[in-house]
Amino acid sequence: MGSRARVYEEVWRDSGAGTSCKRVTRGNALRQGSAWRGSRGLVALLLFAVSVCGAAVWLYVTFLDSDVTETLVRQGELVSPRPRFFPVQCSEDYDNHKRYPGCTPQRCGRAVTDSVVTREEAQVLRRLAERGLSLAGSDGGASILDLHSGALSMGKQFVNIYRYFVDQIGDVFTQEDFQLYRNVRERIQAAIAEAFGLDRTLLYLTKPTFFSRINSTLAKTQHDEYWHPHIDKVTYGSFDYTSLLYLSDYGSDFTGGRFIFMDQNANRTVEPRAGRVSFFSSGTENLHRVEKVAWGTRYAITVSFTCDPAHAISDPAMP
Repeated sequence: MGSRARVYEEVWRDSGAGTSCKRVTRGNALRQGSAWRGSRGLVALLLFAVSVCGAAVWLYVTFLDSDVTETLVRQGELVSPRPRFFPVQCSEDYDNHKRYPGCTPQRCGRAVTDSVVTREEAQVLRRLAERGLSLAGSDGGASILDLHSGALSMGKQFVNIYRYFVDQIGDVFTQEDFQLYRNVRERIQAAIAEAFGLDRTLLYLTKPTFFSRINSTLAKTQHDEYWHPHIDKVTYGSFDYTSLLYLSDYGSDFTGGRFIFMDQNANRTVEPRAGRVSFFSSGTENLHRVEKVAWGTRYAITVSFTCDPAHAISDPAMP
């Protein structure tokens, strides 16, 4: 992202807009004593020049933010029955960790499917997230609910939902909710194993795996700043494959909030659709970020997998 910003800055500067602004400022300083005593035409010319500089800055910032150059899958498309797979060259990240034959990525890429989870199941899971997050939530625009650890956003911190709301859990979650969650996790795991040619039994659920709710509220803490570019394998170490299950629709439930793969030659996006699963190998080959949500509310589940059994976690269960 930094290199892209520098390129745009150089383009903007080379276009002459930056030089023009500097000249206007310098000229204004030299003529400060007499400019306002001059003709109205000179004042108008200065105002026009300032307006041009302002427009140039606005165009520069707009160009910087408009970084999605290719849409891999649109919200209105239905990717079924087979996933749509986009291969990319594996990074060297995996060489810095112990390799697990039959699981560690040798074929890297990203994939999208709409046939693993139904829209009806996504609606049930969204209602689960809404009930859980209705108990608290972040002061900023991003809140999480982790059924495994019990972590729930509350204000500027986190609480354990199973301990803090112990008397209310039975009214919020059901055994059927947790069973659906497990079934969906198993189907996502199977889809990843098939797409990447893995031994499914060597792939393990890992943390963090959580529900997320994102809206346009201003960030209050660093936990709210979900839009920064990052690499899952670098951030967490244990990650080998990452997946996202979307529980709401881009364009109708929210705008912004697209998932963006930041490649060297272009940025590529997946538009969320309720029930859509997007998954990818977790190394540097899949540097990514989430676009800021402009309006509405975006719900999703991040489900993460590792090849290292020492980092495996169990499915959540009703306390």
